[in-house]
Amino acid sequence: RKVEEENEKKYARKDIPGPLQGSGQDMVSILQLVQNLMHGEEEEETSQSYRLQNVGEQGHMALLGHSLAAYISVLDRERLRKLTTRILSDTTLWLCRLFRYENGSAYYHEDDREGLLKICRLVIHTRYEDYTLEGFNVLYSKQPVIYISSAARTGLGQALCNQLGLPLSCMCRVPCNTMFGSQHQMDVALLDRLIKDDVECGKLPLLLVANAGTPGAGHTDKLGRLKELCEQHKMWLHVEGVNLATLALGYVSSSVLAATKCDSMTLTLGSWLGLPAVPAVTLYRHEDPSLSLAAGLTSSQPVEKLRALPLWLSLQYLGHDGIVERIKHASQLSQRLLENLKNLDFIKTSVEDELSSPVVVFKFFQEYSSKDQTSHAAQASTIQHPVISNEGHIYDTFNQWLGEQLAQLVPASGVDVVELEDEGTCVRFSPLMTSAVLGTEIQDIDHLVDCLKMKIPVLTSTLQLREEFEQEVRRTVSLLYIEDLGWPGLGVVRYNYHSDEKNDDKQEKELEKINTELLKKLNELESDLTFSLGPEFGGQKNCVYIGMVTEDLDVSELVETIAATGREIEENSRLLENMTEVVRKGIQEAQLQLQKANEERLLEEGLLRQIPVVGSVLNWFSPFQASPKGRTFNLTAGSLESTESMYVSKAQGTGSTPPPTPTSSLAKQRLPGQKAFKRSLRSSDGFSETSSISHCDDLDKLDQRPPNLSPGQEQGPLEMEGAEEQKEVAQAKTDTEDIHSDQSPPDCTKAEEQASPR
Repeated sequence: RKVEEENEKKYARKDIPGPLQGSGQDMVSILQLVQNLMHGEEEEETSQSYRLQNVGEQGHMALLGHSLAAYISVLDRERLRKLTTRILSDTTLWLCRLFRYENGSAYYHEDDREGLLKICRLVIHTRYEDYTLEGFNVLYSKQPVIYISSAARTGLGQALCNQLGLPLSCMCRVPCNTMFGSQHQMDVALLDRLIKDDVECGKLPLLLVANAGTPGAGHTDKLGRLKELCEQHKMWLHVEGVNLATLALGYVSSSVLAATKCDSMTLTLGSWLGLPAVPAVTLYRHEDPSLSLAAGLTSSQPVEKLRALPLWLSLQYLGHDGIVERIKHASQLSQRLLENLKNLDFIKTSVEDELSSPVVVFKFFQEYSSKDQTSHAAQASTIQHPVISNEGHIYDTFNQWLGEQLAQLVPASGVDVVELEDEGTCVRFSPLMTSAVLGTEIQDIDHLVDCLKMKIPVLTSTLQLREEFEQEVRRTVSLLYIEDLGWPGLGVVRYNYHSDEKNDDKQEKELEKINTELLKKLNELESDLTFSLGPEFGGQKNCVYIGMVTEDLDVSELVETIAATGREIEENSRLLENMTEVVRKGIQEAQLQLQKANEERLLEEGLLRQIPVVGSVLNWFSPFQASPKGRTFNLTAGSLESTESMYVSKAQGTGSTPPPTPTSSLAKQRLPGQKAFKRSLRSSDGFSETSSISHCDDLDKLDQRPPNLSPGQEQGPLEMEGAEEQKEVAQAKTDTEDIHSDQSPPDCTKAEEQASPR
């Protein structure tokens, strides 16, 4: 038994994780571990530390509420009941007054979808009286229907059906307007027709989920008409959305104010006020507390009521003025951005109300003038429909890139990219969801607009030059244009490798090698362009991806450089392959010749010289004179040569001059400081032409000018007599020729000969 107990202890110790082994760890070590897990490496701390700096005291109050809730839970039962009742009632009353929702109850939950789930259960208990006893049999006889807008959150309907145990046929998606009104609002007339059709089929319309600020564009449904329709069919109306935060302001638009008449609404105060780890709140009106308890909206457990404690502390700390100020500041940020976007070209906005819209959605879109529209329409009529649809994909790609760039350049703005059904990819600014957490200010909005102004010319230039780049690549024989609509840049090109090899794997490796080397060569050039292998996932293989460009790009020079560089790499690769084969054959031939030379040497020496002792004596009496015969391989000529001349002259003779290495002019002549692939401006062209012309004139003058002569020469050769004078003239002539040998053109020699004395 003792042996078995020891074995069990050994086995159990192996299964226990390392941090749990022994008698436990001290608090300092545990807190240090938590700190390391929170912050990680210091160089990766930039984004997280920025958010932690904006927690503020109101955030610390919310965090303190979680700690206090743990302490309060250990109080005696009676004292705990009184305290939790006070906290819950105060918080519910304050929220109902702040957001104009009179006579309401509140349910506090961590997941923002949990409140709607509990509301659905409450409505099921209300409409199906025998649901508590018979359960799903009641639902089978008369199937419930929940209506959700097509602009609602993705996956909301499926999540509700999974949690409620209902089939997906119980969920009905209502389309948005297509003809009149906002394209992000629910179509009320179509909803009425859908409800009547379901009633005729024996189904029970149960609940309608409307939006006061859709997740994508921030538009508000026509809540007044929807409330009338719900009352007509005895349906429950639930409202959610970011625009509900404006109910706390002094002025509220009529479309949002109608939400105060709905049956329930969900508020996400944590993102609106910048409060970390506070629960979401669902306000509702219902008269039967027993059904609310059955649906899980209320609880008899005092600990469940402590969820409201962080909000109870934070709301008191902020006060009414602090809450209103934060929501008003977010609305002012959106209005500031909207006013600046109106003055920008190629920017299209999508807002519901220009006077008060908490969410601003915009996108880059190049509108055509009347003349351009005619040519574009004529071009579109001659092109098939898929090409027309490609334009939308290109704009989506460019707007995706624009949103990512703005978020990276101005992280405090909180902009993100959103996919809308009709507009496509857009950039969204929703300060109610981000400004309180990120600490967004007016200066951040101005910086965002400045960055947007810098990116618009790049987008327009790239969009205009894409077609020219495609045409240039298609006209070049050695290049292949790859159409990738998901790449935000000038385009994608691949160097076509022509080979007679039938092995596809070898040809694919050679293609990859050439394009990789091509990418390396292009990145070594001094240019503003970015060359890469493309996106990490979903990109084409063995291609060169070219990023955004500016308007002064010379597309023809770029394509010519890519083709010339690719050809140079291909020629060098083939030259190396051929050289390898020639060297291999040369080595084999040299071995055969050396073997043949050894056999000839044996025949010349004779058989006696090969015997060890006799050969040594014979060589001593009669030495055999034999010159060493080796072989050298000439890489330039690709031939074998004898080494006899090397041993005779002690130096290897020089063969034919090696041909020059093939090089290609990767770029045209550029001005000093001008980078590659840039078009020369007219002023710089004029300057270069003028300077070249003036330089030619100077050369002509230099040709016509007589050489500088000494004073003795200027008197003329006829006046000079005597041998001494002729010596002086000759010496002066020699000095003059030495001075002007590097400056005078070739004709100066003749002029000097004519000017010299006879």
